[in-house]
Formats: sequence, C-alpha cells, structure tokens
Amino acid sequence: MTAAMQTGVSAFLARFEGLRAQLPGDPAVRAAAAELLRDAGLPGRREEAWKYTNLRQLAEATFHEPLTRLDDCDALLARLPRLDAPRLVFVDGRFRADLSEVPDGVSFEQFAHTGDFGTLARPERERMVALNTMLAEDGASIAVAEDVDAGLLQLISLASEIAGRTIAFHPRHAVRLARGARLTLLEISLGTGVYLHNPVSELHVAEDATLVHVRLQDESRGAFHVSTAYAEVAAGGTYDSFMLSLGARLARSELHARLAGAGAAVHMNGAQLLSGNQVADITTVVRHDAPGCASRQTVKNVLAGRSRGVFQGRIEVARGAQKTDGYQMNQALLLSPEAEIDCKPELEIFADDVKCSHGATVGELDADQLFYLRSRGVPEAEARAMLVRAFLAEALDAVAHVAAREVLERAVSAWWEREAA
Repeated sequence: MTAAMQTGVSAFLARFEGLRAQLPGDPAVRAAAAELLRDAGLPGRREEAWKYTNLRQLAEATFHEPLTRLDDCDALLARLPRLDAPRLVFVDGRFRADLSEVPDGVSFEQFAHTGDFGTLARPERERMVALNTMLAEDGASIAVAEDVDAGLLQLISLASEIAGRTIAFHPRHAVRLARGARLTLLEISLGTGVYLHNPVSELHVAEDATLVHVRLQDESRGAFHVSTAYAEVAAGGTYDSFMLSLGARLARSELHARLAGAGAAVHMNGAQLLSGNQVADITTVVRHDAPGCASRQTVKNVLAGRSRGVFQGRIEVARGAQKTDGYQMNQALLLSPEAEIDCKPELEIFADDVKCSHGATVGELDADQLFYLRSRGVPEAEARAMLVRAFLAEALDAVAHVAAREVLERAVSAWWEREAA
C-alpha cells in the first residue's frame, strides 16, 4: 500500500472510531469491515480489477462528516427533471422526508432505522463496499409486494460543499421485488463542490418480477462517485439496468449480477460522456448460475479532451448453466486525439452448451458524414452534435420507459451544450 493510500485509509478509520457508537446496524459487521481496510487498504492499480482506475486523488482528499442541512437545496432541486412521480430524496446521504413522497404500493424504511446490511454485498472482496459497510449511516430500503406494479419511483441523491468542507457519505440501499412485482427505479445523483458519494445497493428480483433500474450520474466535476450494486434474479425474473455517466472527476460504477433461476434475464447497458480530465469506469460481473438465462451488455463512450473511459465486462457461466446466452459490446467514439478508452472483456465458461460473445470498436467522427452535413449548411458544432446523438441513440433506445428515457436525452443535450459553449 502506498503512503497516500495508507493516509486515506487512516483518515476513514479515524472517522469510524469517532462515529461507531452512533452508527446503526450490527457493530461486529462494521468492525470486520474496518479490520479488513486496516489490513488491506483501499484498492490500488496493482490489482487487476482496478488496474485502469487510480484512487490516489480520493485517498489524498480530507473528508469530513456531513453536517445537518437546514436549507432546502433549492439550486440542486431546480436541476431535477419535472416528473409526475414520487421520489425519495437524500441530501448528503441523509433522508429528507420534507422533500420526499413515498408512493402507494411501495414499502419504505430508512437504513438509519433498520441497520440491515443485507445478504448480497461482499465487503471482503470489494473494499469500497467495506468502506461503505464501515461508515454507512442512511439509505433507502424499498419493497414491492407480490404482483404489484409500483410504476416509476425516483431515488435522488443531492450533495453540496459546505463552507469548504469536503464531505463523504456512504448510502446503503436495498430494493426487494416479490413474485410478479414490477418497478421502474430512476436513480439520479447531482451535486456541487468536492465530495465522495460511495453508495452500495442490493437488488432482489423474485420469480417473474421485473426491475427497471435507470441511473443518471451527473455529480459535480470535483466529486468522486464510486457505486457498487448487487442484483440477484430468480427464475423468470428480469433486471434491466442503464447507467449514464456524465459528472465527477472520477467515477466508477460496479455492478454484480447473478442469474439464480432458470429463464432469468439481465440487461446491463450504459453510456459515458466525458471531457477534460475526467475518468469513468463501468465494471460488470454477470454470473450465470442457472440454465436458459440471457444477459446483454452494451456500453458506449463519447470521450473528449484528455478524458478516459473504462469498460470491464466479465461473464461467468457455471457448470449447470446450460443454454446460456451472453453478449457484451463496448463502442467508443473519441472526439480528441488525447482521449483514451480501456476495454477488457472476459468470459469464464464451464458449461458446454452456451452462446457467449463479446466485441469492441473504437473510432472517431466519420469525416465523410461530417462533410456531408457541413455541405448542406449545417454548422460544424451542430453537425458534430447530430453525429454524437446518432451514436448514442442505440444505447438510449434500450431504455423502454418513455419518461426515464426523456430524462437521459435531456441530460445528454445539456452535456453537449456545456461542452460546445
């Protein structure tokens, strides 16, 4: 462990010692996570799963406990999409009942009240999950009853710098869908200033249930966003996810999905739009543990400036998972000669009757297409925007929910307007 990484771990451990008496949940679970971090530290680039993403800047930052917020976050709330849908709002990692509305057909509890760490997370394997386990204070526990269609629910995270204080918060979320239940969860992360947002989510999809999980990460350009989600899908169930990553100086979205029952399906799609010196990493692990299951992954990157995108996708097929159908594709569009994409697809297959494939493409804007549009009187900036949107259209079309897709499309348009300004 480098000196910077050791310093970062020591600061988090000191914070844990100061807070441990008031943190919810089993103290033994938290103590075990703290011991793991004390021994192993934060993940470094010598580790295969983190070889493309360096946490040095995060380790060198000094984080403080979020303060109790008395303001109503008007500026950040004004940036939220206007949707006729209930929402659960967390400010600096803490639930704000005055800004929230719990929908009918959904059971909601705070992690601050239950302290339930769940059963899917693996802090012994993922050390940012161990950091969350050590310091989690609040989060949303959402449950949908059997055969209930709960519609659209927004899960909002807002963060802002407080008088120059660099804060860190570690939400602990859980979503449980009973047999035949349906939910579309739109998760939006916004903020200003410098902070660390390190959420962990557990997603349980029962037999014949469907969870559509759409995430928009539009954190402050000075922020760190490291999220880890675990999904377990039972027979006939579907977990359909999409991640749009726009903000943060460093972002990593890690998703572990297990197809546990026959006929289960997982779709893990995403897009990254980066500029400047941003780094964004999408890392996925899909484990096929049952026969007749299908998984699909398509990630598209649009990279400008000196930005760097990462896609690591791993498909694991167990011995009994015959008739598996797994697919992953990464496509990158480089808008600058200094932009970089790192792609690492992996397949680990122990069954003999499977169909698994992966692919990757990297390119720049087509000069002929750009010339064609310019020759028709389209200004260069608008022509480039049209080609970028066309490149992203296939990815966004994967989001079937109309309102959620419109939110993503508006975010993409706003990103391009900022970059073109």
